[in-house]
Amino acid sequence: MSQKTDLAGSLSNIGCVRTHNEDSVIVQPPLYAVADGMGGHAAGEVASELAVDILAENALSINDAASLISTVRVINRSIIEAAENGTGRPGMGTTLTAALIDGRRLLLAQVGDSRAYLLHNGALQQLTRDHSYVGELLAGGHISASEAASHPKRSVITRALGSDPKTEADIYELEASPGDTLLLCSDGLYGMVPNEEIASLLSAEPDPQAACEALIAAARDSGGLDNISAIVVKLNTEESGFLLFDEDEVEGRAGRSTSSYRARHGRDGGKRRLQRFHVGILAFVVLLVLLVGCAVGGVYWYASNSAFVRSEEGRVVVYRGLPGEVLPGLSLQWYEYSSDVLSSDLLASTAERLEEGIRVDNLNDAATLIASYEEQAARQQARQGGGTP
Repeated sequence: MSQKTDLAGSLSNIGCVRTHNEDSVIVQPPLYAVADGMGGHAAGEVASELAVDILAENALSINDAASLISTVRVINRSIIEAAENGTGRPGMGTTLTAALIDGRRLLLAQVGDSRAYLLHNGALQQLTRDHSYVGELLAGGHISASEAASHPKRSVITRALGSDPKTEADIYELEASPGDTLLLCSDGLYGMVPNEEIASLLSAEPDPQAACEALIAAARDSGGLDNISAIVVKLNTEESGFLLFDEDEVEGRAGRSTSSYRARHGRDGGKRRLQRFHVGILAFVVLLVLLVGCAVGGVYWYASNSAFVRSEEGRVVVYRGLPGEVLPGLSLQWYEYSSDVLSSDLLASTAERLEEGIRVDNLNDAATLIASYEEQAARQQARQGGGTP
C-alpha cells in the first residue's frame, strides 16, 4: 500500500435553512466518503453516520470492487435493521458516494444522488450518475440539463441505502492524470453552485481544505437550502499497487470523454494477455457453451428483479419485468397491481411515455414513481377545476 498520503480536505455544514445536519463524511486515507441521510431528525443522521462508521471499521479490508460492494451491502442491511430495532426510524436511509484512492487510481461506489467529480485541466467532469427521478429522466434524454436543475421532482431519490434489501451500488474504476482533483459532495453543494463555479473555485484554490471552505461558502451564499458537504482530494503522482481492478482495461464513466481516464491493471498486463491468447480458442469454446446455458436464466433473473409502469385501459399499472419483447415473441413481465392514477390526468408527454412503458430499478422505485404521478394528477385536476395547483 502506498505510504504517501493524498492531500485532502473536508467540510460539512448545516446550511442556511435546515435545523440539523444529516450529512456525514469520512476522510480515512485511502478511503473517503460522503453520505447524505434522509428521513428527518433522529433518522437521516443515524443512517449516514452508520454508513461512514461501517466504512471506517472495514477500511483496511477494502482493496477491490468486490470488497467495496460487500461493505456497501453490510451498510444497507445495518440501516434496515437499525430502523427495525428502534435505533433509528422506519423509512430512514442515506446516499453514499465512496472513493478508494491509490495514487491516480480511483475506485468509486455510489448509491443515491451524492456525486463524485474530477477536475482535469480546469474542466469538471461528473463521474457518477444520480439515482434520482430527474437523473433517470436526464439519462434517458427526456429532459435537458437546464430543465433538470429546476425540475420540481429533482429531490426524489430512486435508490438509497436502507430502502431495499436488494439495493446495490454502482461501481466505477478509472485512472486519473497527475494533478487532477477529486471532489465528493452532497446535493447541497452542486444544487446551489453551478459546475462552472465549482471548477473555478477548485482551480483557484490549491489547498484542499481552503477549497472545501470556499465551496461551502458559495453554496451558503446561494441560499444554502440543504446540508452541504464536500471532500476535496489532490491526486498525487505516485503509482502504487494495492488497489485491485477486476479487468485489464476498464473504462470509467469519465473515460468516455477524456482518454487519460483509463483503468489499467498493471505493468504485467501484456504478459497475461499473451498467456490468455495461447488458450484463447479453448476458453472461447468453453465460455460460449456456458453463456448459452446461462443466458436464459440470467435474463429471467434480471427481468424478475426489474419493474416498469405503463398505461392500460386508461389507468397506470405496475409490472415486474421488462416492457416490450426481450426477444422476438418472448416477453418477461408479470402484473403486480393497478394504481388509482388515470393517464388522462397526467401531462400529455407523461401519458405518451406510459403507453410504451417506463422502466425503473425495482418495485419500490415503481411505487415512488406512482406517488409522483398521484401528485401530478392532483395538480392537473386542480388546474382543470380552477383551483390552485
